[in-house]
Amino acid sequence: MNEKDFVMPHVAASPAPAMPALRVLVADDDPASRRFLGDGLRHLGAEVETCDDGLAALELARRRRYDLLLLDCRMPGAGALQVLGTLRGDRQAASRTSPAVASSAESGTLDRHRLLEAGFGEILLKPCDLKALRRVLALGRCDEGQAPLLDDAAALASTGDARTMQALRGLLRDELTSLDRELEPLAADRTAFAERLHRLRSSCGFCGATALGECTITLQQWLREAPADTPVPLEPFREKLQATLHALAPAGS
Repeated sequence: MNEKDFVMPHVAASPAPAMPALRVLVADDDPASRRFLGDGLRHLGAEVETCDDGLAALELARRRRYDLLLLDCRMPGAGALQVLGTLRGDRQAASRTSPAVASSAESGTLDRHRLLEAGFGEILLKPCDLKALRRVLALGRCDEGQAPLLDDAAALASTGDARTMQALRGLLRDELTSLDRELEPLAADRTAFAERLHRLRSSCGFCGATALGECTITLQQWLREAPADTPVPLEPFREKLQATLHALAPAGS
């Protein structure tokens, strides 16, 4: 199939949420895959840049900060592992810490463990659908850092006064301390994890923990839609949790 002959099919999907567009880099040497991934992500509200080889992806990611990198495992110049490994080791690269997803059409020979160890949050198998792309975007949404860690105005509007707000934030701090310790084993039980996230989302709303609340929502969505054998992408959530804990720490501690 030629790229110029590919037409994005009409797909009934929920409109993208009213949030800033995520910046996504799609690197894939197959024209049809590159066209579908690019058009599909744009359909979901992302701002997408595409390229067709690993060296071009590396150069783009060095110069610009992307919210998400979608890298094909086998490309001319460098595959996903080589691109991400080089980026992670380059302190000057703008996308050095960006979440990354590896894509592949060869599930039988795919070394999932090696890719996850290298820092990929998920592996996207091609061909895929918009549901899978929406799940992939959740990784970037959780990491984009647009919302404040603590929004005092929102918390005061929910709680009514500063004393109640501070009391609830103390409870949230205790909850996050516990959750940080229990995150790995908890994620192994998706039902229990989803219930914990449901409670956390409510607490974040009362306390004005806006960034963690948004990250919790995207992780809830991911858990609802991801196949059962897909490892839970904990790192973006963990980073937001720990940043919120730091923001909640008493002055002088």
